[in-house]
Amino acid sequence: MKCPRCEAELPSLECPECHEKVPLEGRFCSHCGAEIPRLDKAVESGEDGIDFSKRTLCSDGTCIGVINEHGVCSECGKPYAGEA
Repeated sequence: MKCPRCEAELPSLECPECHEKVPLEGRFCSHCGAEIPRLDKAVESGEDGIDFSKRTLCSDGTCIGVINEHGVCSECGKPYAGEA
């Protein structure tokens, strides 16, 4: 699988259903829609020591970041303004 911009070879794996190449981090095949089995179940389930239930999402409403230990968003840098 190649990058559409620079044409560098991207890490990929084969879809178990249609056998097309899909991005390594993809959760679903972009060709047939089949779910791609996760290789690293520990990261997905939080077994690596991260407690995902205690994270605070950015109060911006359009941002995908989480509030860090300094009280600001990890993505947009805005301070936490409480529940949206």
